Amino acid sequence: MSKVVFISKKRIQWYILLAAAVIVAGAYVGWHQTKAASAPVSQEPQVRNIVTGEFRSTSSSGKEIESYVFSPGTVVVKKGIPVELRITGVNGQSHPFVIEGLNLSGEVQKGKTTVIRFTPEAAGIYPIVCTTHNDPANGVPMVGYIVVQ
Repeated sequence: MSKVVFISKKRIQWYILLAAAVIVAGAYVGWHQTKAASAPVSQEPQVRNIVTGEFRSTSSSGKEIESYVFSPGTVVVKKGIPVELRITGVNGQSHPFVIEGLNLSGEVQKGKTTVIRFTPEAAGIYPIVCTTHNDPANGVPMVGYIVVQ
């Protein structure tokens, strides 16, 4: 035997009101989750460590060959966030350097750490060039790179 159920007009209105409330609550929660995801980026400095290194060898003719490097040779940072670049002298007595395009300079001495602080404003690649070891005629130039994304 089949049952017949009658729904009153008032009960249909309550169901419609309940459905509308659920839709509004869902939209409210979804909107707040979207807003939370767009919170500002932390302004903690991006700390990057670099050391100076040295390679030595003797050519087949007996000439001593040496090459100095920044290691790692490339560091990546984000635009608009402060950077703290810590360069420690491991090899070589002194490495005066410039960071081309950022108008920064300094000097790294053996056994010491030089700290350079800046906030990159434009994306690009900025060479760190040792002014003592920059002539290709005397070996490989000592160059590192800061990549700003």
